[in-house]
Amino acid sequence: MLVAAAVCPCPPLLVPQVAAGAAPELDTARVACTDALGLLAAARPDRLVVVGPAEEGGRRTYPQGTRGSFRGFGVDIDVRLGGADGDPAAAAAPELRLPTSLAVAAWLLERTGWSDAPIEGLGVGEPLEAERCIEIGRDIAARAERVALLVMGDASACRTLKAPGYLDERAAPFDASVARALGNADVAALRALDTQLAHELKASGRIPWQVLAGAAEKAGLSGALLYDDAPYGVGYLVATWS
Repeated sequence: MLVAAAVCPCPPLLVPQVAAGAAPELDTARVACTDALGLLAAARPDRLVVVGPAEEGGRRTYPQGTRGSFRGFGVDIDVRLGGADGDPAAAAAPELRLPTSLAVAAWLLERTGWSDAPIEGLGVGEPLEAERCIEIGRDIAARAERVALLVMGDASACRTLKAPGYLDERAAPFDASVARALGNADVAALRALDTQLAHELKASGRIPWQVLAGAAEKAGLSGALLYDDAPYGVGYLVATWS
């Protein structure tokens, strides 16, 4: 059963070396992510599942110890999901690499010194309709007596003229509705997100958020919104469910 969840954004810019001179602009977001991960540790889960958007479609699992890298962003930083003591499956598939969202999650976990429970990663990408996301979430919640979720994903990328998706007047209301749903642990609202609108607004978090909705259906958790801003025209949200 799901006992806690943390929702974090997944831009590589969260890694200060990637952001370089712009790093201080996301200091508040980093602190919020650290606080959210602290809640996960306090829940004492038997298993942590990290869910994030993947570059490829469908879904793919990543065992503990899978490597990721930020070399593609010009910095010599490597990470492992859950540290060096990983699943033998990761060693058996050295070509397997974390998608960017899960590499950011691995960096956050290393930064906070996570060592509380076994970890597995799940990359999810388009096309995955809402009902399939819900099914995946239900399956995750049933994997252990006490399951925690780290949910990675960004809101719209269309909040300003300089945003990656340019300005779209629908972006701010969409992000506000997601922020309310995450802050209130509103499973129904997440489940009902408009998948086409989310796609048009380049909201990479839609699928992971709906996986969370499926995992939390019977959990009865309460939510708290820790961070809500749109630096660089992209909506970044940090929330906790417990």
